[in-house]
Amino acid sequence: MDETTVPVLLTPKQVSESLQIPIRTLEDWRTRGYGPPFLTAGKHVRYPLTTFEAWIADRTNSV
Repeated sequence: MDETTVPVLLTPKQVSESLQIPIRTLEDWRTRGYGPPFLTAGKHVRYPLTTFEAWIADRTNSV
């Protein structure tokens, strides 16, 4: 039997806390096509950890 890696999924609350922004802002970003990549499972929104981390890295600025 093959071992498969199950991706770690973050809730909107976890992402909003990590970014220190309101959940409402994440909702707005999703409707505008902005923000971290997400997936839906039925009516539930989840953010894959690896893509969330990549999204953060892409937006990290150095002086």
